[in-house]
Amino acid sequence: MSLWLLAGLALTSAGLGPALYLGAHGDVLHRLVGLALASTLTVLILLLLANGFGQSSYLIVPLVLAMLSFAGILVFTRLLEPRP
Repeated sequence: MSLWLLAGLALTSAGLGPALYLGAHGDVLHRLVGLALASTLTVLILLLLANGFGQSSYLIVPLVLAMLSFAGILVFTRLLEPRP
């Protein structure tokens, strides 16, 4: 097992749990922070796994996810805006 796969496993077990808990509980702002943290950690985990497996074709998924998660967070903050 390579060091990249061990780092991905450690990041999955230690980081994704608190991010998902934060995204599921609390007020709207805490859930937004949990969503941003979970999407960032997921991109990092997928990058580590792609490097660990040695497949450069797997890098497309985390790069697309990074762009889509950024757009999703912008849409979510737009919906949080108070309406007159």
